[in-house]
Amino acid sequence: MNIALIGSGGREHVLCQKICESKLSKNILCIPGNAGTAKIAKNIDIDFLNFKLLLKTIKNHKIDLVIVGPEEPLVKGMVDFLNKHKVKVFGPNKYAAKLEGSKAFMKSICKRYKIPTAKFKTCKNKKDVIKFLKKTQFPLVVKADGLAAGKGVTICKTKKEILNVSNEIFKGKFKTSKKLVLEEFLKGEEASYFLIVDKKSYKFFGSAQDHKRVGEREKGPNTGGMGAYSPAPIINKNLEKKIINKIVKPTLLALKNKKKPYTGFLYVGLMIKNNEPYLIEYNVRMGDPECQVILPRLNTDLVKIFNATINNKLNKIKINWKRLKCMTIVLCSKGYPGKIKKNKLIKNIDKLKLMKNSFIFHAGTKFINNKLVSNGGRVLNITSTGSMYKKIRTNIFKIIKTINWKHGFYRKDIGWRVIKKTYANN
Repeated sequence: MNIALIGSGGREHVLCQKICESKLSKNILCIPGNAGTAKIAKNIDIDFLNFKLLLKTIKNHKIDLVIVGPEEPLVKGMVDFLNKHKVKVFGPNKYAAKLEGSKAFMKSICKRYKIPTAKFKTCKNKKDVIKFLKKTQFPLVVKADGLAAGKGVTICKTKKEILNVSNEIFKGKFKTSKKLVLEEFLKGEEASYFLIVDKKSYKFFGSAQDHKRVGEREKGPNTGGMGAYSPAPIINKNLEKKIINKIVKPTLLALKNKKKPYTGFLYVGLMIKNNEPYLIEYNVRMGDPECQVILPRLNTDLVKIFNATINNKLNKIKINWKRLKCMTIVLCSKGYPGKIKKNKLIKNIDKLKLMKNSFIFHAGTKFINNKLVSNGGRVLNITSTGSMYKKIRTNIFKIIKTINWKHGFYRKDIGWRVIKKTYANN
């Protein structure tokens, strides 16, 4: 099969790697891809949000299957457009993608179908905000309604802070929306639960825990993710049943009732409090960096899984996993998630001799005159598998030290909770 993969991040590099390993794949096109995908596929640097140009490119390269990596093209209706033009594509339709594209839409489903989530209020103006403030406690979470590249969520401790953040959103700080959701702050432990879904059924597709804050011990502003590990030990069989019955089933039913059934990866972002799951958010694609710790553990041919999903035959396939743990640490450009400098040379990657259990997945990278340079805030995902998280992390640190990239930084405490628990129990 000729396969096109949309996107340019770390998630897309690991997806590309898995597609490359499949016996079913022939040629792989990455649109636009990065320096990592360039080594295993053909990168084509076009604006994939120009759907007509994308279709022309797909037809020219005789593509049999399109995999959509990031959220923006899904929310803008890429799947609907390609389906209309008889192109096989993996991902949810535009209506279903609103689960991620609109916090207000997601919360309205929670309300209607009694899905456990934080108490909330959808606000269109300052008056709505002040009204909600009168009957709630601090801290509060302010969420921009639309897509915000992982930067639309702010935890506020004072009324003044809430009004300032709200005002910025109402004035259009995030182009996707001038509406916001205010919600109570839930204390607990975050976890990510993944599914792959077709029109008839769904299958578990791994669990992970990631670290969103830029600073160690979860301090500083939110980012797209500083690191992750899989599986998430907090998700046991009892909790999994609750996630499926209280959260997943009602959501999929809501979309079926609208005759817009879900297809694709579904990321369930959770807060676990007293062994009860609360829905924080949905993502309508694999997480980044969670994808980088889930896919190295996958044994089943990924393209085979994609085909089964598109043909609504997921129930006929068995998805097998390696009995390994996996961790990734993100090497970021200095200044991230604020202002960064691009095109900084990364010298030592080619000198690295990685063991079989270690990988470097490129995120914000590109080649200029055959030299590898940075091209974003999150630059490289250093990933490793093994049997103990502490040993895996030590191995990742060694690789980062060898890369010795002077223009970057990383969190040294990824996995701190699970490592602390493991050693406390021994």
